Amino acid sequence: MVRVKQAVSAAVLAVVLVSGIGVGSARAEKRIGIVMFSQEKRYLEARDAAKEAIGKKEPGVLYVEENAEGNKARAAEIAKKVAAAKYDLVLVMGTSAATAVAGAVKDVPVVFSMVYDPVDAKIAKDWSSSGNNTTGSSPKVPMPLILESLKKLRAVKTLGVIYTPGEKNSETQLKELQAAQAGAGLKILPIPVASKDEINTVVADAAGKIEALYITGSSVVGENLPLLLGIAARAKIVTLSHLDDMIERGALFGVAANSEAVGRLAGEKAAKILGGAAPASLPIEMLSSFDVILNQKTAAEIGIAVPADFKKLVTRTIQ
Repeated sequence: MVRVKQAVSAAVLAVVLVSGIGVGSARAEKRIGIVMFSQEKRYLEARDAAKEAIGKKEPGVLYVEENAEGNKARAAEIAKKVAAAKYDLVLVMGTSAATAVAGAVKDVPVVFSMVYDPVDAKIAKDWSSSGNNTTGSSPKVPMPLILESLKKLRAVKTLGVIYTPGEKNSETQLKELQAAQAGAGLKILPIPVASKDEINTVVADAAGKIEALYITGSSVVGENLPLLLGIAARAKIVTLSHLDDMIERGALFGVAANSEAVGRLAGEKAAKILGGAAPASLPIEMLSSFDVILNQKTAAEIGIAVPADFKKLVTRTIQ
């Protein structure tokens, strides 16, 4: 009887080891959890470029993706789920999602992309080294560079900045513009919006007080961009942003980091970490060159004549 039991136990153990579900068994592929804050185009482009970069070094990776659908509470729930899953690495797109994941995941490498300022968002201690289990890439563009481009397109005295209180990247962009306003010779008018209804009322009210409108990386604004741009177009207001997808969707112009290039940077870091590098040993990076994008359709719609000096700056045109 004892021999029968021993034989059965040995057979069960063999099945467990072969199936890869036993304690201490090795998995054939590495697993990466992907957390998207939303389906916004820039996040999708960055994700795809990151996966492509990872695939060049680690072709056998298994991806499991979650999407917060632009909801911070949902992002927090996903972060807890991801922490329990014990992936080999977590790849995150967007500041709100990255903040949630970095707060919940402490024992697995976290690589973020499309996070405007990870230090200001308290994800990392410094750009040169996060000091923790995170690293990544940023679409940050120097605000003086954007304001200098605005000056060449149209000399304005008052720039409205539409942002959402509580959204860290949006608040950071407002703060940076306020710091740059004196050097650019203009006045910043903050325009806080937390809902679609406020875009209708607050922006319409501000339209008579501003000559140009800066679109920050607010999810509220992104979800309601056609409404916002409609108000701006009727008032003949210049619209600008540092986000390429905002210009593609109708903002007049912007100085922007290419979303695919930003994602590729993150993917390259993720591949190095899967190969054995520590996240804190890899600096957080932003791009060294940027696109100046002009939406010709919007220029025609609001009746703006684009000066020759500005045309020389343009590297990409949306027809």
